Amino acid sequence: MDVVSQYVRVNGLNMHYVTAGEGPPVLLLHGFPDTHAVWRRQIPALAAAGFQVIAPDLRGYGKTDMPPDVGAYAIDFVADDVLQLMDALGIERATVVGHDWGAQVGWHLAMHAPQRVSRYAALSVGHPKALAKSGINQKLRFWYMAVFMTPVLAEALLRAGNWAALRAMNRSREQQQLWIDALAPQGRLTAALNYYRANLKASGGKRWKPVDVPVLGVWSEHDPALREQQMLDSREQCRAGFDYARIDGVGHWLQLSGADRLNTLLIDFARSPAAVTPA
Repeated sequence: MDVVSQYVRVNGLNMHYVTAGEGPPVLLLHGFPDTHAVWRRQIPALAAAGFQVIAPDLRGYGKTDMPPDVGAYAIDFVADDVLQLMDALGIERATVVGHDWGAQVGWHLAMHAPQRVSRYAALSVGHPKALAKSGINQKLRFWYMAVFMTPVLAEALLRAGNWAALRAMNRSREQQQLWIDALAPQGRLTAALNYYRANLKASGGKRWKPVDVPVLGVWSEHDPALREQQMLDSREQCRAGFDYARIDGVGHWLQLSGADRLNTLLIDFARSPAAVTPA
């Protein structure tokens, strides 16, 4: 299965993406500190199952341009990049799959551009309202975000000891090296951290609303940052149906250590009935 690397102009930026397969479109949106490469075990599986798979490097990551201003990494802009990518490819509606910050982008699209989303698979991160209401135990797991929001300090800590903190996030040497190669070039690490700096201080609560597209929530047992309850509580925010799947024995990067189970879930979900197109 050929995976093709391409570029498109969106919002004044050169966006890099890879694509494979033919059929109904499936968009894969990565999070921190990843690039499209985190989907390397999903892309061939989905393409072989009869889907057109598109996996972009979100702004600031990989081979996509990185705006210099912190505010340029607000979710509104990142989501609009995805919509413009769809426009450029002639895609009216797609199945959207998001992980980590990519999941936040996916929820934003499901809330504010439901006419472009056939169905949405949220990996690890639940609906923003459910996450905000998830209680003190969840907030304690987000201790690292205070560090990530601190310029210079965060960059220094992550680079220290030959990227020791980054390496500690995943035991796969292949994945560790992919992260380091992507974040080592000048400005790339700061661009990735700007997702935290641009969005966590903003008050988005007034814009959070229920979604009217079918949702699949997937959570993994050993995720150190996100508790299961925030995903389960997302059901209350999903008016067109919410299916839940738990993948046991794997950590935050379920695309890698839980690939077989996740691929089956995503293929079955992408074949399920889509949302009714709004009038």
